[in-house]
Amino acid sequence: MKIGGSTLGAHDTTLEDLVSLSKRGLVPVVVHGGGKVITEWMERQGTMPRFVRGLRVTDERSMEVVVAVLAGLVNKGLVATLTAMGARAVGISGADGGLLKATQKDPELGLVGEVTHVDPEPILGLMKEGYMPVVAPVAIWDSPGPQGAGSLLNINGDTAAAELAAALSVEKLVFLTDVEGVLDSSRRLIPRLTVAQARSLVEGGGVSGGMIPKLEACLRASRTGARCFVLDGRRPKALLDCIDGNPVGTMIS
Repeated sequence: MKIGGSTLGAHDTTLEDLVSLSKRGLVPVVVHGGGKVITEWMERQGTMPRFVRGLRVTDERSMEVVVAVLAGLVNKGLVATLTAMGARAVGISGADGGLLKATQKDPELGLVGEVTHVDPEPILGLMKEGYMPVVAPVAIWDSPGPQGAGSLLNINGDTAAAELAAALSVEKLVFLTDVEGVLDSSRRLIPRLTVAQARSLVEGGGVSGGMIPKLEACLRASRTGARCFVLDGRRPKALLDCIDGNPVGTMIS
């Protein structure tokens, strides 16, 4: 599942839901974002964020903020909170154990990566021991030349969640966001989309901003058989209801 880097609203129960699932014997794999916090730290440094097709343009200075916030501040904050609530959570980044490797997606985006390889062993090892993996979406730059050697790339959290879901062959991939789900041109909720309909929305410009990488991620994960859900994380028990077969949002399958 993919969650934002901060709470989604006053009624958000995402972390409580994760703890409840772990007490049932399930082991959720959590990928988190942190866009709002990254933007706040960039603005403190006098840098205005830019986005292209819902992806953050990331230069070298911005990349330092991205890594510090995602793999440090946000990741460890979530782990500390989950642990205090009774979960056995372990925070890692996509760089740890070579979990995620990537190449530069587009020079226009700067240090933004496109995942080329996923090694699920670090995740599977944690799950085997009953730990809940909490993953920060950065990756090792998989480059044969000196430019990328030992460097990191910023990975969109939705993209990272989809690549992990595919590598783990999950049954469900859940995106918790701050809207009701996927909306039509009249701002009404679309309860269900086929893969073809989701692809048409992306290619035809029927969605914009952060919903683009979410639907692109659903298309990626669906190729390995996952059912995908875009849910309103502000609604209490949104995650539990989805796992129990009563999702309120948009299902893509």
